[in-house]
Amino acid sequence: MTETTSAQTTAEKPAGSSEEERPLLQVSDLKKHFPIRGGLLRRQVGTVKAVDGVNLSVKRGETMAIVGESGCGKSTTGRTILRLEEPTGGEVIFDDPDLGPVNVESADRRTMEKIRPKMQIIFQDPFASLDARMTVGRVIAEPLVINKVLQGQALRDRVAELLTLVGLRPEHASRYPHAFSGGQRQRIGIARAIALNPELIICDEPVSALDVSVQAQVINLMEDLQDRLGLTYMFISHDLSVVEHISDRVAVMYVGRVVEIGTTNELFYSPKHPYTEALLQAVPQPDPRQRLEVVPLTGDVPSPANPPSGCYFHTRCPYAQPVCSEETPPLREIKINGVETGHQAACHFAEELSLKGAAVSSEETIPEAASAAGATTA
Repeated sequence: MTETTSAQTTAEKPAGSSEEERPLLQVSDLKKHFPIRGGLLRRQVGTVKAVDGVNLSVKRGETMAIVGESGCGKSTTGRTILRLEEPTGGEVIFDDPDLGPVNVESADRRTMEKIRPKMQIIFQDPFASLDARMTVGRVIAEPLVINKVLQGQALRDRVAELLTLVGLRPEHASRYPHAFSGGQRQRIGIARAIALNPELIICDEPVSALDVSVQAQVINLMEDLQDRLGLTYMFISHDLSVVEHISDRVAVMYVGRVVEIGTTNELFYSPKHPYTEALLQAVPQPDPRQRLEVVPLTGDVPSPANPPSGCYFHTRCPYAQPVCSEETPPLREIKINGVETGHQAACHFAEELSLKGAAVSSEETIPEAASAAGATTA
């Protein structure tokens, strides 16, 4: 590859914009479609639209959560952003501190080798994500060896430092993954992810396979590492209680599309999309004195291989109107009293609907941001 070819994958820096003002990650119309093959000759007979036009941005130092039901495309979105899955279409602009804004999806091999250390992932399954034939020391050292960062004693010292950083002991480096619990294995996975001092870490349901008490320990560890190392997280999860605790902003996905984006307080206590309302009302309440009138959704989740026309949610939405089945609502910024809020929703009637947010007990108060936005709680 020539230098000219490599430069073509780097977006022009906007005039007068500083590194702090630009988002670390900008995703535009990202798509990932999987072919459906059938028949004797295995010809393509259809397409699964796992990710179908995702738009979102992630700021430096924040935690952006992606939530939704199983199968909505959350994990595929994360893997496609990193190009672990090759995209069908769209752009992913990563603001590299050395190269500037780079289009990850069209970057050549030389450019990818430079930016891959800055973008890492923590996998969902702490048992399957570690090679059982490698010692913990080799697992953590692997990214350092592949990228030719350290070797010899300096490499061993770095592995010991990383183990200590995630709450394990340096002597654990000589053991194999089977000797550790699920929580300890996830700590090893976190140590591997931070080995190259990345800018962005995609956390693909990192605590869903762990016990509740262990979940809290791992979440606290991730928050501590974020403060100490200046990390940016994209946190993929279906557990709204964990998302509410760790995230700064939340994106809600439904059948491969983002239907709402907002700050955690705004989205939890003043949702603007009916699907978000349904997710929040489905969260079990620990207070037995609360009796919520939850209206269950009717129908099934549409197939990503044959989604409905218009708004994908209209087949289950209790507020649906004829226009919902005819026109696809864009993801747009919601205005309250004529003022833009930064809250985005893909709903034709986002301003008109008065939706229920997360339940608030009598001892708690609605966060100020949500209260100011006119939140309605159960």
